Amino acid sequence: MKPRDFITLKDIDGIEIDPENRFYSASASEIEQGLTSDIYFVRSRDLLASMDLASTEVTAEIFSSGSGIISGVDEALHLLKGRDLEIWALPEGEEMSAREVVMRIKGPYSAFGIYETPLLGMLASSSGWSTAAYNCKKAAGKRMVICYGARHLHPAVAPVMERAAVVGGADACSCILGALLLGRKPVGTIPHAAFLIVGDTVQLAKAYDQFVPGNAPRIILVDTFKDEAEESLRVAEALGKQLNGVRLDTPGERGGVTPGLVGEVRARLDQNGFDHVQIVVSGGLKPERIEALVEAGADVFGVGSFIARAPAIDMTLDLKEIKGKPIAKRGRVPGVIENKRLVKMS
Repeated sequence: MKPRDFITLKDIDGIEIDPENRFYSASASEIEQGLTSDIYFVRSRDLLASMDLASTEVTAEIFSSGSGIISGVDEALHLLKGRDLEIWALPEGEEMSAREVVMRIKGPYSAFGIYETPLLGMLASSSGWSTAAYNCKKAAGKRMVICYGARHLHPAVAPVMERAAVVGGADACSCILGALLLGRKPVGTIPHAAFLIVGDTVQLAKAYDQFVPGNAPRIILVDTFKDEAEESLRVAEALGKQLNGVRLDTPGERGGVTPGLVGEVRARLDQNGFDHVQIVVSGGLKPERIEALVEAGADVFGVGSFIARAPAIDMTLDLKEIKGKPIAKRGRVPGVIENKRLVKMS
């Protein structure tokens, strides 16, 4: 394929943007052109070009500031696709340690130098989200974790986050585009708004049972109007074997979903012959809360803000060879750092 053309300093001076007629997020073409890069990388590339040094053969390495789950690799490789580069990287979803080299790039500096900003951002943000999801799944064990984080982020990056969450270990996600990018179907139930409009949980549960396809799970929110345990039994009696689960999303104003609440709902369902009904929990979940709710009998966990607001795992790019000769800035070891876990990507 023909590589995309990078912007130049001269191009930037001629760009006119109308902020009132667009979203503030970058389009794919703007990322590929280099418009999300820091200006100094464009300036450096143009300066080196004026000295006939822009195409100097270099080797760059990217290392992580912390441990976790590497993600964003596939997106980074897409950004570099079509360039005259050799690339090694940890595969998407692998565990990484602090200061481990996660990617190595070899080739003309002009072929990738301008992309340092988006490359590091892709790896840093996605790895942070994947690591958070990994910690949630570790706490949940064999129980299902669904990422509900899209509402906590700008919509331009919500699909990236939800995809990264599944890479990290989440079993599914609710964002439509995030799921489609993974070749999966989005997962979700129905919101409180629908129950409030209908006015009765059981009435909506019956309508939902008739509305959705036969193979779709029947999972009903039970915290909108009445006591959660009471509402769970009403819904279970109405739907019987058709009911797959009840969802507890009790707001923080009422104490949130506690192990005691889960334990009571579980016991009342079991005592009335509804032991097939799973308990789905959501609302401010973190790994330590998930562990406690697992013990209480919860089966599925919808996690939003803990994943979506996870801090990025900072990434750093260093030039380690110039024309095959080891080099590094002060404080770093010259030459490539051997990592046998890296896989040749291109």
